[in-house]
Parts: sequence; structure tokens; C-alpha cells
Amino acid sequence: MDEIIAYITSFLLGKDTPQEIVNQVGYTSDKDAYGAYRVVVVPSDFFDEGIYGEEASLPVLPLENIEGVPLLFGKPIIEQVGETTVVQADIIASTYFLISRYEEIVKYDIRDEHGRFIGKESLPCKAGFIHRPIVDEYGRLLRKWLQMPEPQPSMARIYLTHDMDAPFYCQTLRNVGREFLQGKNLFRLLKIMTGDLRNDPYYVAQEWLLRQDKMLSEALGRDKCEVYMFFKAGGEMKEDKPLYKLTDQMITTYIHDIISLGGKIGLHSSYAAGLMPFLIKSEKERFRLDTGIEVSANRHHYLASRDPDHLHRLLYAGITDDFTMGYADIAGFRLGTSRPVRWISPTERELTSLTLHPLTVMDSTLSEQKYMGLDYEAARKYCLQLIEQVQLNNGELILLWHNSSVSTTTAGYHRQLYEYLINTLKVKV
Repeated sequence: MDEIIAYITSFLLGKDTPQEIVNQVGYTSDKDAYGAYRVVVVPSDFFDEGIYGEEASLPVLPLENIEGVPLLFGKPIIEQVGETTVVQADIIASTYFLISRYEEIVKYDIRDEHGRFIGKESLPCKAGFIHRPIVDEYGRLLRKWLQMPEPQPSMARIYLTHDMDAPFYCQTLRNVGREFLQGKNLFRLLKIMTGDLRNDPYYVAQEWLLRQDKMLSEALGRDKCEVYMFFKAGGEMKEDKPLYKLTDQMITTYIHDIISLGGKIGLHSSYAAGLMPFLIKSEKERFRLDTGIEVSANRHHYLASRDPDHLHRLLYAGITDDFTMGYADIAGFRLGTSRPVRWISPTERELTSLTLHPLTVMDSTLSEQKYMGLDYEAARKYCLQLIEQVQLNNGELILLWHNSSVSTTTAGYHRQLYEYLINTLKVKV
């Protein structure tokens, strides 16, 4: 646990904090050791044998606050012992709880029809701070107690990401039949199917997305704004449909388009791989064989990272960065932070090399009635609130928009909202 506690302390203070300052923070209940530190955080019983991993370890609502920040463990008591500031608020355990997805290993029964942990049942949502990265706020408190200067608010990076779930609208007779039964014009559908792939409405929509991405990337610079597209390389379940091959003409065209923009390619591990994570390695290998590209980033289809310890399979497959960490049913800060964080296995209490990039918002999360069900104006305001929090805490903004959601064949506001967000970010960042 020493390595994990040291990492959490350093993470809270910020990646550029010198080690000599990190060493000035102690995590101990030994009063004789207080004098060795400028700030001591007193441990709660969270990590104790017989408590950890049990129902009794979960925070009790309503939560107390420490200087206006929700506190999961400990007491909001600060006292001065000699030259040392002693804090009874256990911000170390509180941070661990959130960034490790600890809640999900205790509440195994809180799952939706896809086996995903339900965001609206999570502690961040029930306690009312899903829209606040309180781990980053703990860092601000710790810097204050150490009398460190606060960094100037600035968004560290923007990731504009797209999952290639449905590369085409109508390129098979099955697609034509589906749309015809929904009342679409048969002649137009057949014309799309037999025509140039580049005229397919979903391809046209993807081109539009990439034009928006290019405007922001050129305005801010690629070191500040990066484009990622995630492609499937397997999956045979109905949730993985439409099935496609990475060697298909349209897919190679998509890949060429994103690379020519200076963007990056990632693995969109299948719905099947979410259920059987040993498939991730073979899907990553299939990706390499079919495209010649060695991917190192992943996002699960359906955001279906079902069990925290399934992340071991990403490491085993050679994945270094995962972009799955958002709830499907509510947008916000699933890990309690807006910053990339190394994954801690809550079962094995192990700090790993896998970096988790918290997903800020997905298009369908905002609009679908079974999720947030927001109209355009409410969605716009909510997105601006999240963007403000990311910028305030020097975090990463990660947007996930699908080509299907901005297609002219799809009703809704996602095309309008994405264009608004891109134009806002050009001015705001």
C-alpha cells in the first residue's frame, strides 16, 4: 500500500510537484511521527482488515464536507500540532475509493442490462457531486494546507473522440430493409447502397465531424487538441452489429482520413470482449494484422468495462491508455477527477501502469430518455458546466460523438451541439 499512498499523494499535489514537497505529507495516526511532516492526513478505518471490501467500508450519506468539498471518509477536523497541520479528513482513502472504482467491487448487484455499473446509483451521483471532480478539489485543499501556490486554471488537453460503431448507413440489403420498414424511400435507399461509398450519409457525417475537429485542432495546436477514432476488430454478438472488417474499403478510407488529419487510431474492443475480456488481446492482434497499426489505446463498446479487474486484460494485451471511464447513463466525473490517472486494482491493491482517461461526456448520454433525457438547452448548459470544471482543475476534456448522431438521417440536436462546443472551445481555451 505504501506505493499507492505515495502515488495518490503525488497525484493530488500535481505531476510537477517536487518530491521533497510530496515527502512533506504524511499519512499516519502515529502522533510521535507528526513532527516529521508539514501536513499529516490521519487514516480512517477504510483500509483496515475486516472493513476493506465489505459493505461496512462504504461511505454513509449524507456526506460531511471539508471546506465545502464532500468528504467520503474521516472527519472535517483540522488542528495544529506544533509546526504540523493535522487533518482528520481522510482525503487519501476518499481519493482511492473514486479513482480505483472501489464501489463497483462491493456493489456487484448494481448493474444495468448490459452488465455496466449504473451511474445514477453511484455515490458521486447520489451524493450530488457527479458534475464535480472532487479528487481534484482535494488536491487544491492539500496544496492550500501546504501553502503552495495554486496553478493558473488551464485545460491541459482536449480529446475529440469518435467510436466507429456504424461506418455506413445503407450498404447492404439488410440496411435497406431496416430503413424501408421505418418508412424511408426505397428508391433513395437503393441509390445510396449502389452509389459511391463517400456519399453514404454516415460517411458524410464523419467527414463533417472531422472538419469540426480539424478547425479546433488547428486553432489550438495538436499538442493541445488531439483527435482519436476507435475501430472494432472483432465481436459477433448482436450488440456488435453492424459487423465490419478492418480491410473493408470504407474502413480503410476512414482510417486514411483520420491519419491524414494527424489524428490517432484506437481499438474499440467489442461487446463480446467486454463479457469475455480475454478476447481483447486477439482483437488487438487482429487490428495489427489487418491494418499494420500497433494500437495502444482502447475504449470498450457500449462503455462496457464491467468489472474493474477486467482492466488487467488491457495490460496483458499491451494497451497503455483506456478512454472508457464514463457512465453511459449520466455524464460527469466517474473517477472523481478530470485528469488522467494510473489504474489501481481495488481487488489486489496494486498500482499499475495503465492510464485511465476520464470520459467527460458522450452524445447519447445527454439525449436518450433512458439516460439523462436533456433537451438542447439543458444539454448545452450541462456541457458548459463540465467544461468549466475541467478547465478550473487543469484536466483533460474528452468528448465522444458518433457519426450516426450527427447524420442528416438522424433526428436530434447533436450536430448543432457539437458545432457549438467546438466554436466555444476555440474561444474559451
